Amino acid sequence: MNHPAEVALHMLLQSVASGSGDISDDILDQVAADVKEALKRQVSSPSRKGNFKLRVSNLGRPTCQLWYDKNKPEAATPMQPFFLMQMLIGDVTEAVFKGLLRAAGVDFGESETVYLKVGDSEIRGSYDMMLDGAIDDVKSASPWSYTNKFDTYEHMEAGDSFGYIAQLVAYAKAKGVEVGGWWVLNKSNGEFKYLKANPDVDKVLKQIENTVNYINNDEPFKRCFEAEAETFYGKATGNLVVPDACRFCNYRKDCWPDVRELPKLVTKASTKEGAMTEYVYVAPEHEAKAQGFK
Repeated sequence: MNHPAEVALHMLLQSVASGSGDISDDILDQVAADVKEALKRQVSSPSRKGNFKLRVSNLGRPTCQLWYDKNKPEAATPMQPFFLMQMLIGDVTEAVFKGLLRAAGVDFGESETVYLKVGDSEIRGSYDMMLDGAIDDVKSASPWSYTNKFDTYEHMEAGDSFGYIAQLVAYAKAKGVEVGGWWVLNKSNGEFKYLKANPDVDKVLKQIENTVNYINNDEPFKRCFEAEAETFYGKATGNLVVPDACRFCNYRKDCWPDVRELPKLVTKASTKEGAMTEYVYVAPEHEAKAQGFK
């Protein structure tokens, strides 16, 4: 535990679990109201098509993805029905976590709408909370992300395909306060922790400026990432795969039109048991095996 609020939360949870503490009806009512508002927001969100806007929450995403959002939204893979549930889990997690903070006596500033000025653009967004004079975000994470991505700021920065750092910096800049960090909750077992952000603020703000200029000036499409070499036990197989940064992008099938989704071609697993992999290029020595999956 590296934040005083973590200690307060642990003490609250221990007291509630032992029966010596409780949470007031006022706080429970506030949590319920926050969940209701989140549900209303999620189910009434307008269609993505024709409603693109730069927002503080998307400023850190790859410019190629934002280009698609603005210019070719119809190319997106349709959202799975459970995507709404994923979003709601995050919203409910945030609402409950804030309720626990209130019950633990942690004094924090509530969510507020801010506007970031970038050149001639004014970009709107709403941050999660302000604690100790700095902007914090609340994130729900898979067990893998909790352990491997949100373990250090360096790992977070290296794999920040969702633009969480730029989002945090932009909120702080718009509010005129310091950059805080992330309250991260493990969706599997309920663990939580605080990860302090340590960004090069000027560098991030310059990246944001470049993103805004690229999107607002209607620049031609440019893919941000190159295909990656597939490896097996540290050695290149000769095949090329869609990069990790594109794995969760809804436009990857349009952006990489020649992709072939096949069971992993180089593996110790039996032929039909290999993990599915998106191949951009299959080396000649593996082509016969690839053809065998058709």
